[in-house]
Formats: sequence, structure tokens, C-alpha cells
Amino acid sequence: MSHPWLAQRTAEFDASGIRKVFDLAAKMADPINLSIGQPDFAVPDAMKDAAVEAIRDDKNGYSVTQGIPELREALQARIDNAYGHDDRRVLVTSGTSGALVIAMLAMIDPGDEVICFDPYFVMYPALVKMAGGKCVMIDTYPDFRIDPDKVAAAITPRTKMILLNSPANPTGVVAQEDEVRAVAELAAKHNIALLSDEIYRDFCYDAPPASPTSWNDQTIVVDGFSKTYGVTGWRLGWIHGPSALIDKLTMLQQYTFVCAPHPLQWAALAALDTNMNSHITEYRKRRDLLATGLKEAGYEVAPTGGAFYIFPKVPAGGGTGTEFVTRAIENELLVIPGTRCSNRDTHFRISYAATVETIERGLEVLRKLI
Repeated sequence: MSHPWLAQRTAEFDASGIRKVFDLAAKMADPINLSIGQPDFAVPDAMKDAAVEAIRDDKNGYSVTQGIPELREALQARIDNAYGHDDRRVLVTSGTSGALVIAMLAMIDPGDEVICFDPYFVMYPALVKMAGGKCVMIDTYPDFRIDPDKVAAAITPRTKMILLNSPANPTGVVAQEDEVRAVAELAAKHNIALLSDEIYRDFCYDAPPASPTSWNDQTIVVDGFSKTYGVTGWRLGWIHGPSALIDKLTMLQQYTFVCAPHPLQWAALAALDTNMNSHITEYRKRRDLLATGLKEAGYEVAPTGGAFYIFPKVPAGGGTGTEFVTRAIENELLVIPGTRCSNRDTHFRISYAATVETIERGLEVLRKLI
């Protein structure tokens, strides 16, 4: 039901389909939950201890908007070592979502076009619309690879930004180096902003991920701590890019989120010295278990090399993605219909950020459904 005081822009949005499934899971006795992209491992003790210590040391007020100097300097050193750009600066944000919000507000004017790749992270179209922009979708089916010729053809005088996500949510696909380089060079050639969402960069199982920053020094990169360290509820992200942009994003953060949670920034500093390789190795095993199980059952699965998602096609005779997911939920299996992150209704998203036992239970239901 609408309300006369609501702004017109609110009519563009519905509750996230992923959040609806999350709410459904809370009402089920023993769901097989392969829906939510939230790491299932415990937060490292070093981070917990650092957070508790910061709270007990009364580091509970505002931090400077940019983030505590110690964390910013540590992140800046990493960025400088990786790219060596003279004019690249970092801002600590209130989650990667916070970084995306202020980036859209800073760069997108009403009527501007933003090139996105379908399938896409569920928030992208909503954030672009909030800023008054328009998403121009490039279809990447069936293998979810980026075709630079399609990107070039989609560029118009209104194109303001290209939005790249690799490793990708919902597909788990990692863009190949030649694809990333081509997009980076196109953005530079046409003087278009290139925003690279790299929140899953640590979850790459077959080869290191390529960042467009290597070929385009104006690239804006969004990153964060939520996925790598299992702290999705802490709302800790960061963004880096040209200093003039970061200065303006800092001003926008002052008037929106103010700063990232102060005591938890000290925990993030501890995170930078925490080795998460054992967790990444475990997730690689889960990827292999799920991908192999799906293929053996007869599902069509594109090669996935990162994040913790697989985006299978609904089998022949299985109806639409929405119909298939409805039957899965009737069998206590929670997965996400592809329509929540795509213009097509042919696929569904599975998250393997779950125990091996849960994945095996899920495969049992999926074999039955096929």
C-alpha cells in the first residue's frame, strides 16, 4: 500500500527477493539454506579481541570521516604496492554498500547511463535509479563472459559509468584478463568512469583475479572486509580511486554515513595481519563439491572460479526459474530465483557459503527436482 508522502523514486523498488528468502528461512524449522551470501565461518579471534579492546578503550565515538589513520595508511600501502599510482587514495566506508551509494551519488546525474552486465548484483539497478540514472544491461548468457564489442556498442553520449563485478555475484564467474583489460581501455578511451566491485577478490580459486586498475589509473575500486573475514554485520568497506573523486566521496560520507563504525575499524586493522587461506581452501572444496554434483545430476553450469555462488540453468521441462525455485522451497531448499538479479527467468543462484552437510542435503533435493 502506498502513502501520499512517499517520493516517486520509492515506487521503483520492491523488497529484495534475497531478503524475502532470508525472512522465509527464519520461519522454517530445518531449512536447507543455500540462499544467502554470508560466510559461515567464525570471525577470527584476533579481530574479535581487537574489537573488544577498542570498545573497552572507549574508542566508541566518531572517527574521522576518512577512517582511522592507522587503517587508512595500511590500506594505502597495499594499494601503492599493487598499482604504484601517484594519485590513488583510499576512503574507509560504512560497508561496500555504503561505498557504492556515495559513488553513485557523486558521479551519476539524472539521465546518465550506467553499463551493467546481466546477471548482476541485485543492488546495482536500485542504486543507479536512486541517483536518477539508467542501467543499460549487457546480456552475458550463456557462459557469463564479457564481450568487449558489446560494451563498445552500448556506449552512447549519455554513458557515464561502466559497473564491473569480478568475481561476480550471482554467477561466481571471474572475468578473464583480456576481458578486463579491454573494458578498462574502453573506459579510458571514452572518458567513462569505471567502477570495479572487487569485494570477492580473495575468493578466487583457480587464478588471481585481474583488476582494471592495472590498465586504467582512473578506475574506482570498491572492496571490503565483510566476505573475507565473515563480518557482514560490521559494515566495513573501503574504496580507492583518484584523489579528486575520493575527496568528494569523503564529503558525501560526512553528510550520509558520517564514518564507518569506529571500534570495528581497529578490528579491521588486525584483519590485515590475519591469514584466511585455510578458509579460502575450504570454499574451493565446496565449490568443487557443488559444481561436480550439479553437473553429474544433469544441470548446466558455467565454469565458476570465484565468490561462493553458482548460477545453474533450470533443466529442460523444469519451467521458469521462479517456478523451479518455488518447488525447491516446497522441498525445504532455499535458493534464489534468477529474476532477482537478471532480466531472464531461466536460472537460479546457489550459495555454497554453507556446511558440506548442508550442500549435500541441497544436492539431494536438486537431484530429486530434476
